[in-house]
Amino acid sequence: MITLHEEITVQRSLKDCFRYVSDFRTVAEWDATALNAIKCTPGPVGLGSRFVVHCAVGPTKVRLEYEIIEYCPWASIVLLGKSRFFDVRDVITFTESGSQTQISYEAEFQYHWGISALEHQLESGMRAMGAESLRGLKDALDNIASLPEVSDCTARADRWVAPGVAMFSKWGYRRSVPHRQPNSKFLDGQHVVISGANSGLGLATSIALAEAGADLTLIIRNPANREGLLETLESATGRSDIAIEIADLSLMADVRAVSDRLLAKERPIDVLINNAGALFNDYGVTSEGLEQSFALLLASPTLLTQKLLPLLQNRSSPGRVINVVSGGMYTEKLVCERLIMTPPKYNGAQAYARAKRALTVLSELWAEQWREDGIVVNAMHPGWADTPGVASALPTFRSITRRILRTSEEGADTIIWLAKAREAGSVTGKLFLDREPRTPYLLTKTKESANQRAKLEAFIDTQIDSVLET
Repeated sequence: MITLHEEITVQRSLKDCFRYVSDFRTVAEWDATALNAIKCTPGPVGLGSRFVVHCAVGPTKVRLEYEIIEYCPWASIVLLGKSRFFDVRDVITFTESGSQTQISYEAEFQYHWGISALEHQLESGMRAMGAESLRGLKDALDNIASLPEVSDCTARADRWVAPGVAMFSKWGYRRSVPHRQPNSKFLDGQHVVISGANSGLGLATSIALAEAGADLTLIIRNPANREGLLETLESATGRSDIAIEIADLSLMADVRAVSDRLLAKERPIDVLINNAGALFNDYGVTSEGLEQSFALLLASPTLLTQKLLPLLQNRSSPGRVINVVSGGMYTEKLVCERLIMTPPKYNGAQAYARAKRALTVLSELWAEQWREDGIVVNAMHPGWADTPGVASALPTFRSITRRILRTSEEGADTIIWLAKAREAGSVTGKLFLDREPRTPYLLTKTKESANQRAKLEAFIDTQIDSVLET
C-alpha cells in the first residue's frame, strides 16, 4: 500500500473550500491526472454521492468509481475510489485559520493483480503526482485564473468555415476541456435572472448556478410548468428558495410587466441571462401584431435588458449581461430591413439566424454604451446542443447530427462560466464559444455595414414602441 499526504493553505473561506472539493466533479480542474469527472447520483452532493473519474495513468486511461463514505460539513470528507488496478481511500480535512483554510489530503492506494509487487518503483512517481495535484488545487482555490486567449487551434478554425463549424460539435467541446482554467467561484448572495429556464440550456444553467449559491429568479412562459420546475431544481440542488416569474416574452406587454415587477422589488441584479428562444418553422404573429421570431428572439431581450438596466448598473462589481445566440447566425448578415420576415418567403431557420446575428451585434453596441455604468455585456453560442427545442424545431437536423450533438450541460457550460468566473467580469463586447473568445464572422460577406449597425437599436425600439403604444 502507498500512502500519500499533502497539505496546502489557501486564501479562501472554510465553506468555499469544502464545497468546491466535496463536489468531486471539480477534480478534473485541479488533479494532474484527471481527464473528466461526472456525478452519477441525483440530488445535491452529500453522503453516498457517487462520481466517475477518468484518469490518465501513464499510457493507460483508468476509470475510477468514487463514493463519498463520510461527509462532515465543513470539516472533512472521505471518498472511496475503485478501479480495475487499484482502490484508493481519500481523506480530506479542512481547518480554518483566520482568513485562510488549511487542507490536508491523504490518499491510500491498494493495488490489485500483483501490482503491489511494484509499489517501490511506483512510489516516487505517485508522490510527485500527489504534490502536483495539490498545487493544482491551491491554484484553483486561490482563483487566479486569467482571461483565456484564443488558442492556435481556434484561430486556425476561425479562418476556415468547415473547421469553425466542426467546433460546434461535442468534439469541439471536449477538445477545449483539457485547456481550461479552474472555476472555483461561488455566487452566494448574488442575484441572477434567467429567461427561458424551463428546459434545455436554461434548466442546465439554473441547476449549475443554484449549486453555486446564486439567488435565482427564473422567467418562464407557462404557469403550468412552475411547480414541476421547482421540484426539479429542489431535487437536483436541494434548493427550495428559487423565485419564478411568469411572462410570455414574445409579448412586449408581458416583458414590460415582468420588468416592472422586478424593478418594484428593488433587488439589484448581478447577472441577466437572455436565454429564452424558439425556432418557429411556420410564419406567425403575436397577439400584439409582431412577427413571432423577431418578437421573442430580439425585441424581447432588448426591452427586458433596457428596462432592467437600473438594477444592473453602478454596482461594486460589474453587472453582467449574457446574450445566448446561435452558430446559425454565422450564415446571415445584419440588414435591419430583413429582420422581420413575411410570407411567402418566411423561413424559420433563417429568421432565427437573422435575429441571433442582430443580438450578437447588439451585445457589442451595449458593451460600448454601458462600459461607464459598470456593466459587461457578452454573447455566447452553445454549439450544437441536443435540447428539446432542437428536437421539436429541427428534427431532420437532429437525426443527422445526433451522434455529435452536445448535451444541454455541455452547451450551457460557457453561460455558466460567463456568469461565475471572476475573469469573465473583466471582458465585454465579445462572443464566446467553449469559454474562448471567437470571431463573430466566419464569412467576410456576413459582416454588416456601419450604417446597419448604427440603425439597429432604433429599428428595434421603433417596433417595440409600435405595440406598446397601441
